[in-house]
Amino acid sequence: MPRFSHTIDSHVYQFASLKELLAKATPLRSGDVLAGVAAASARERVAAQLALAEVSLLTFLNEALVPYEDDEVTRLIIDSHERSAFSPIAHLCVGDFRDWLLDDATDTPTLARVAAGITPEMAAAVSKIMRLQDLVLVARKCKVVTAFRNTLGLDGCLSTRLQPNHPTDDATGIAASILDGLLLGSGDAVIGINPATDNVAQVVSLLHLLDAVIDQYQIPTQSCVLTHITNTIEAIRRGAPVDLVFQSVAGTQAANRSFGIDLSLLAEGQAAALSLGRGTVGNNVMYFETGQGSALSAGAHHGMDQQTCEARAYAVARAYQPLLVNSVVGFIGPEYLYDGKQIMRAGLEDHFCAKLLGLPMGCDVCYTNHAEADQDDMDALLTMLGVAGCNFIMGVPGADDIMLGYQSTSFHDALYARRVLGLRPAPEFAAWLARMQITDAQGLLRTALAPAFQAALHRLGAQV
Repeated sequence: MPRFSHTIDSHVYQFASLKELLAKATPLRSGDVLAGVAAASARERVAAQLALAEVSLLTFLNEALVPYEDDEVTRLIIDSHERSAFSPIAHLCVGDFRDWLLDDATDTPTLARVAAGITPEMAAAVSKIMRLQDLVLVARKCKVVTAFRNTLGLDGCLSTRLQPNHPTDDATGIAASILDGLLLGSGDAVIGINPATDNVAQVVSLLHLLDAVIDQYQIPTQSCVLTHITNTIEAIRRGAPVDLVFQSVAGTQAANRSFGIDLSLLAEGQAAALSLGRGTVGNNVMYFETGQGSALSAGAHHGMDQQTCEARAYAVARAYQPLLVNSVVGFIGPEYLYDGKQIMRAGLEDHFCAKLLGLPMGCDVCYTNHAEADQDDMDALLTMLGVAGCNFIMGVPGADDIMLGYQSTSFHDALYARRVLGLRPAPEFAAWLARMQITDAQGLLRTALAPAFQAALHRLGAQV
């Protein structure tokens, strides 16, 4: 017999399982259609949302979407759930949970206290019955602060990952992009390179390059080469200056296996980085990236909708106290998020769910060139994420990553968001920008080139 149902105009819509209900309640996106789990019509979607609103939060503790015995992510979610943190909301259904989250009495400390009691499936469920403004309002109340060489996620701050990728890992090209970003106030979240040549020797070389720049100019930030975690562990064994350990993660054991990882490997990487003791103001050493559609693209979604799978990835991330987490929201392509409207919705859902679970969430506000999206869509999503209190965004030269071949946000986009929303970089980095004469007393960029970088600019010019 169907477990969930809702009647509209005498037609009874029935949903056989919690997994089916969650999938059919999800706002339309191409990935769920591709997977064959989406609602057949807008009317069925509304019926599913109304039925979902009546589901008790306790149901999510009693019905695993992927069997406990078969999936270590499910085991992590259940075994790490804190009943005491859940107690204040245990009596609520999904609809009441939405109302509770939106209530002004539910403030930042309250949300922090219940975070460990919220499962990813609860977060995904409530997001499916929320408008965009609801996702923004609640996420804005969630504050998650982390630290390594600076302090990220403080109220009134918006940080950036300086992303100086180069299609051949050319040191001069990378250095030019780093200089460009620093002079435009970017790089407080991390200076992070996706290597074009992904082997240990190249990773070690890039790590030394980044470390030399940070050391020479005494920049209060951290570096990362976004390689597979096994490469980073080997780089640490070879004595490389590793700040952060990066890894893409997903919401099922099978999807993580397709990335070549499991939970024990993530713990090994975290322990290796912590053993170096390179942080100065904190010891959050992990950097995770996620993205809706990754489990489906690996054939590892277990019949779940892609947004619920994505929320489960946040349970993996929060187990390792990361410095940074971000959804590369439009990177996989239109097969999973078809257009700007779907990308915007997904980006706000991802940020909301992660913040609700207590993660230091950022977003790569991005799209591929074959998606039905453009930079205007990204401007709108960037602005809404800034209002929502997003911890960090990407800073890519010209918003065009010439190595990965996708469109993201530029150094100038971060300046826009900070200016219109009254935001600033991480405090240690802001003080450094002023000390290096990159910004003035008001935190605005100076028109004259910072003296400390004049020699570097001349050297780069001579090498081009």
